[in-house]
Amino acid sequence: MNAAPALLGYAALVGVTAPRVLLRSAWPHRAPALGVTVWLALTVTFVLALALAAAQLATPTEHLHAGLAGLLHACGVGPGPADPDPGTAERLAVALPVAVLGTWAGAVVHRCVRAGVHRARHRDRLDKVGVRCPRLRVTVLPHAAPGAYCLPGLRARVVVSDSAVRLLSPRQLDAVVEHERAHVAGRHHLPLAAAEGFAGLFPRLPLARHVRAQVALLLEMSADDRALRRHPDAVLATAMYELAASRTPKGAFGVAGPDGPSPAVVRMKRILGPRPAAHPALRSSLASAVLTAPLLPLLVACPPGV
Repeated sequence: MNAAPALLGYAALVGVTAPRVLLRSAWPHRAPALGVTVWLALTVTFVLALALAAAQLATPTEHLHAGLAGLLHACGVGPGPADPDPGTAERLAVALPVAVLGTWAGAVVHRCVRAGVHRARHRDRLDKVGVRCPRLRVTVLPHAAPGAYCLPGLRARVVVSDSAVRLLSPRQLDAVVEHERAHVAGRHHLPLAAAEGFAGLFPRLPLARHVRAQVALLLEMSADDRALRRHPDAVLATAMYELAASRTPKGAFGVAGPDGPSPAVVRMKRILGPRPAAHPALRSSLASAVLTAPLLPLLVACPPGV
């Protein structure tokens, strides 16, 4: 039995229906870090389903077990196939899934490298015009507009404009800096690069259209939560309001958040309103789903007992 139709149907379910369910759910805002993981797990299982479907379309009469054996042999693992001279179909069954997975991985690496180049250039400019503030452990940048952002990755920096230092109270400034340090400590640039790489490959897919914006928003909420552990809700919310119009350089995270004012409004409502924690049972079930999601395409292609 050829599993390509089932795999393509599974990919359609993940790429079209799953994002709608997530967008209507309230729990990602209660557990933003777990929400990021679920969104990225959907991208992984979608790509794996496409890769396995490509292998099945290349050899429609061959069971997936044989295709996987050929793929492992091509990688130098395991015994070779019974036919020492594979034909065009067998070669395609190996080349197509490798091309799908390689294109996806290349897109993510490209996003990481490009963002890293932007951050490196900006750090060089900061070294020339910025002033180190030992008390806050940040770089103060002369600028007329109040703003704050971080440059994650190698030689991470937290940057605050001198106008923001004058505008914000000491408690507000500490809350903003704590928010930016959460981005650096959590290496938030890596999941964002993964989301951007996937979104660039499948621009018309609903999952791709939503994953970047949702991952960026949830990462901001995760950084908010860390700042709120040490600072009152009103302090962070008022600081965000004061910096709402600030602009963020490429490759950086800004306290005002991504893509205009709407995400900032959502975050401020979350900060100032009740924030019930996600139920432990929900967390456990979602964590289990994240771990098993990459295996589901294999189960679709190779159901037990076949």
